[in-house]
Amino acid sequence: MSSNVLGVSFDAHDANAIATFWAEVLQCAVADGANADNASLQTEPDTNRPRMSFHRVPEDKSVKNRMHLDLITTDFDTELTRLISLGAIKLSEVDLGIRWATLADPEGNEFDVIDG
Repeated sequence: MSSNVLGVSFDAHDANAIATFWAEVLQCAVADGANADNASLQTEPDTNRPRMSFHRVPEDKSVKNRMHLDLITTDFDTELTRLISLGAIKLSEVDLGIRWATLADPEGNEFDVIDG
């Protein structure tokens, strides 16, 4: 017997607001029934996208993530501009033969976008 990844869950101050940000980033929809306490992104049965869910917690994020998402794009500069326009904050950019930027979502969760 083994386990498979069902999804990724994020702590949030406003689950619906951060789900809406990620829905725009990933160009999908927030699932029905979302509210400030609990929200998830709608997943289509024919995709391999894991479920992403968001749950209200009282505390602020205080340290660097121990895990983060890596996004990949074939149009790095355009995608970086789009993510920032959605509310992401650019934290750093690296080019070591592979180019990527580390960003934070509106609640401070770090993620990377990679030129691929």
